[in-house]
Amino acid sequence: MAFLFHHNMTKDRFIQYIQYEKRCSPHTVTAYSNDLEQFFQYLQNTYQVSDIQDVNYLLVRSWLVSLMEQAITPRTVNRKITTLKTYFKFMLREKVITESPMTRILSPKTSKRLPVFVEKKKMNILLDDIQFPEGFKGIRDRLILEMFYYTGMRLSELVNLKCSDVNISNCTLKVLGKRNKERIIPFFPKFLDNIKNYLTERNKIAPENQPDNLFINEKGKKVYQKLVYALVNHYLSGVTTIDKKSPHVLRHTFATHMLDNGADLNAIKELLGHANLSATQIYTHNTIEKLKTIYKQAHPKA
Repeated sequence: MAFLFHHNMTKDRFIQYIQYEKRCSPHTVTAYSNDLEQFFQYLQNTYQVSDIQDVNYLLVRSWLVSLMEQAITPRTVNRKITTLKTYFKFMLREKVITESPMTRILSPKTSKRLPVFVEKKKMNILLDDIQFPEGFKGIRDRLILEMFYYTGMRLSELVNLKCSDVNISNCTLKVLGKRNKERIIPFFPKFLDNIKNYLTERNKIAPENQPDNLFINEKGKKVYQKLVYALVNHYLSGVTTIDKKSPHVLRHTFATHMLDNGADLNAIKELLGHANLSATQIYTHNTIEKLKTIYKQAHPKA
């Protein structure tokens, strides 16, 4: 019990640090918290280690090996390594430990995954030919799909959109992204008509004391992430056979189609809310692969 008490104290301080000082997203905070819980449970169950000062790189490496033996992907293992590096760095700062056990830990190599996206013709089928349900639900579902594809925003950003974030006169959206960083996303006037149409239906069912959330369910309450994920998966299943059918795929689709149509990479970076250009450059790989295919098909000597 002494171990659990000590661990929970240090963990709670760390969670407050990443939540309020580093301003990590709720998703990241949850992931870090779960990673730490798994790590310390492993130490306790396998080695009966009960003090953070007794944790060395051999124990960390042992945990990482056990994860890989469970067929945990290198990408996920790297995420857990980042969690531990951040945690022990914080413990150093707090003078709980004098040396980090992470200095000799190497991250496993990961294969660079190309972003999965939906083809243009299939997006056209989805938005032009698919029949949506009558009434509020159909109008809302369609607008959610358009919002992802026309703006490239994240799932968490869409769920937390407020009516007041829509600037009707300027045709812009104010989005609160990672680390509470605001950005402005423009949209075209035709999309404004769809937003206005949705707002008319939304305001018929939204209670007077309803918070300002843009997207709500049929009962007037704010939509939650699982609901939005499920409806995106449902509609994408009608037009594509790609394995992953998620809001993030629509974000990839937005960026890929923008790049294919000649958009500047820096502009896409700003629209997506990436902290640096390296995160955006992965979309150029799709374009390069497309060029290779065209070259092989078109060049007489290829």
